[in-house]
Amino acid sequence: MTGLPYTRRDLLRGAVLLGVGTAAGGGFSLALAAPALAVTAPAIASCATWGARNPSSALTVLGTNPNKIVIHHTDTANSTDYSQAHAFSLSRAIQNYHMDSNGWSDTGQHFTVSRGGYVTEGRHNSLSRLQAGSGMVVGAHCPGQNDQGIGIENEGNYNATTPPAALYDRLVQLCAYICDRYGIAATQIFGHRDFVATDCPGDVLYARLPQLRTDVAAALGGGGGFSVVVDNATTARFAASANWSSSATSTQRYGSNYRYAAPQATSDAATFTAAIPAEGSYRVEVWHPASSAYNSATPHVVYAKSGTQTVTVDQRTGGGAWRSLGTFTFAVGDRTVLAVSRWSGATGYVVADAVRITRV
Repeated sequence: MTGLPYTRRDLLRGAVLLGVGTAAGGGFSLALAAPALAVTAPAIASCATWGARNPSSALTVLGTNPNKIVIHHTDTANSTDYSQAHAFSLSRAIQNYHMDSNGWSDTGQHFTVSRGGYVTEGRHNSLSRLQAGSGMVVGAHCPGQNDQGIGIENEGNYNATTPPAALYDRLVQLCAYICDRYGIAATQIFGHRDFVATDCPGDVLYARLPQLRTDVAAALGGGGGFSVVVDNATTARFAASANWSSSATSTQRYGSNYRYAAPQATSDAATFTAAIPAEGSYRVEVWHPASSAYNSATPHVVYAKSGTQTVTVDQRTGGGAWRSLGTFTFAVGDRTVLAVSRWSGATGYVVADAVRITRV
């Protein structure tokens, strides 16, 4: 992103449609609902609260959810004014520069965190979409990711300086809230430089992103403090035969691609493995793109401690988001946690994309 005149160079769950599961040794019906929020929402000042101008032209609001978070720094002075008034003044300065110098219709990023730990809404409609957990406004913070990633600006320059604790702690809380509302995994937090040739978000803050992902995952894990996502691209944790093809066609995919196969009465499942840290209850969620060409009753076999339990998922709808299969007890150890089976009586491709396991 292009900079402020004062040194900024790159500035700026709903219901699920699941069928009937069968447990080893008998059948049962699953009553499934969206999981409760795992984290507390941070205080976020809306555009109206900090005195934003109206956008100069209509903004594009998508019905699809974002699949990642992109971290930036404002590349401005490391101010020692940690007040809310300063945070609001910063937001106005960013918007003025983006609109008047860059010619953008509004602030480029979705949210800003000040050095004092105050969070402000950036682009209009960002906060309302986040609170609803549905859809996003297209930003202008990172070419190629503006319709997929939530952009967060962090006040200051972090090429050689560590972010203040107030900023970092609020960033963790904000990221966890965004991940929770949109069903984004903590592993899907990136730096601006991951997509564009830039030093943003600064060498020091960029080097801290692995810790940020860990801290966000712990916040998402609630009392258990554990959450892991296994994507089909994780070769050490995912296995499927050559009968499962790979595709990147759907924009609702998790990560770079997903797997699909024609339904067939055969033992040829795609499997996901995870290291379970302790015996206990875990929420199991799956991510898949949706299409009318996909299967209406794809069997998902959960390898619970009590035995395998199968939940069928209608993959024609509900794509591009985490869908809960329920809560199950897993034993400790490195083990297969889920298999997506081809053994379906319905027509349409069965899809295996990603699974999220969270201690509850």
